[in-house]
Amino acid sequence: MARPGFVLEVDDRTPPLVVNDGPRVRLERFPLGTEVVYPGESLPRLDDLAGGIDAALAEPVDAAPLASKLRAGMKLTIAFDDVSSTAPLHAPDVRGRIIERVLIQAAAAGVDDVALICANGLNRRNTEAELRRMLGERVFRSFYADGRLTNHDAEAAGSDSGELNARVADSDLLVMVHLVHGIGTDVRSSGRAGVVEGLGSVAAIHTGATSTALDTMDVLSIEAVLDNDRYPAAVDFLGRREWEWTLKSQAKLLGLRQATRIAPTRSAQLIGSGLGAGYGVTRVTAGAPDAVAEASRARILEQQQVEVSGQADVLVLGVPGVTAHSVDSVTNPVLAAWQALGVGYQAATAGPLVRDGGSVIVYHPLSPDFSSLHHPSTVDFFADVLPVSTDPAELSDRFETKFAEDPWYRQLYRTSQAFHGLHPFRLWAQLSEAVAQVGDVVFVGADRTSAARLGFRAASTLADALEITAASVGRTPKIRYLHTPPNVLGAVT
Repeated sequence: MARPGFVLEVDDRTPPLVVNDGPRVRLERFPLGTEVVYPGESLPRLDDLAGGIDAALAEPVDAAPLASKLRAGMKLTIAFDDVSSTAPLHAPDVRGRIIERVLIQAAAAGVDDVALICANGLNRRNTEAELRRMLGERVFRSFYADGRLTNHDAEAAGSDSGELNARVADSDLLVMVHLVHGIGTDVRSSGRAGVVEGLGSVAAIHTGATSTALDTMDVLSIEAVLDNDRYPAAVDFLGRREWEWTLKSQAKLLGLRQATRIAPTRSAQLIGSGLGAGYGVTRVTAGAPDAVAEASRARILEQQQVEVSGQADVLVLGVPGVTAHSVDSVTNPVLAAWQALGVGYQAATAGPLVRDGGSVIVYHPLSPDFSSLHHPSTVDFFADVLPVSTDPAELSDRFETKFAEDPWYRQLYRTSQAFHGLHPFRLWAQLSEAVAQVGDVVFVGADRTSAARLGFRAASTLADALEITAASVGRTPKIRYLHTPPNVLGAVT
């Protein structure tokens, strides 16, 4: 039986603990009394994934079975998450397995008009290689060459197609395939909101509107809940508790730390991205979008929720080398801040893990390294917008329209692999809740110019960071370290 997550209080016997520090992995000694919130082990995987998918399609929640919805002459569209949904999975990943099972039933029913759409929303277009990796060679070859496998274009939606992708709006049935591996940590919503977020127009996505078009559409949602095995076999010891490591594990960590110390940041990012994830599937649910989302949430809570006592004065977070928006790319300072404050800070189910006015200490170098291919608007956001103000409301009023309508950003989003011009504003808005609630935000080992540009502070060590925060939380604060990844959800009691 899987062990649940738990809270460890650091004492004299506690070994140095792993902390993700961007492209590096640190071993850090925490002050005595620090609460360390460890994730639980994975729930059992489905032994027969194909059988689990078929069973879900045959007995969906609050919906008729897929087979009863299919008929010759209909227009079927299958949409699926883009690469930002999780760390890279081994090919063909779960999305491809689910889509294969849907296509088998569609072929049996004589459905010929089938299209596949990557529901990338305002995220970058996924490359040919990424689509092949997600879907598997057979599905990719069957649909890509003749244009039946495409990326969503939010700039095209909203013109003559209303609030949704034109193909989706004109379909008799939309099958939406979504991977779930966290609550608050997933970059795309489940349920009806997730359909709009992945397949809506720029305006619909940015305002968070729930499309009225969905009221008259037949949508079958299929969600696969992933387990907590974030790391592949080669480095799976990183997901275990430090005192359980073998000598072999310690040797592997030494080699990993040496490799990331020697390699440039960009190379270290690619090492992390290329490892692939060891995720398995613990549940597949099909049915009405919101009902499926609720079932997935219950499974995630069962696996990841850990009770903690009260709120801390200081919350410590590490940022992994690869985030949802830096797959096959680099984690720039804006992405690192979003990962810490828009994702890590939100990893709680009953209020923040740190009190109002408390402090957040983050590990990431904040190197001013940007991908001009993937994040051209973020380059300008960091260089030209943040020096003016870090207030999200002011930034929205003064700069958002310009970035949204900039013809160069729009062109790069539509034809290259660039995130939409609005992307950095959305990330900044998502992390602003944490910034408004806490006092100091200090990045350990960070580039001081980058930290100041973001409106934060930098420290050389954890001890220095605690010294900086002492003015607001005192010299004997209650410290809580969220030991992630794998994912964990703190439930404050």
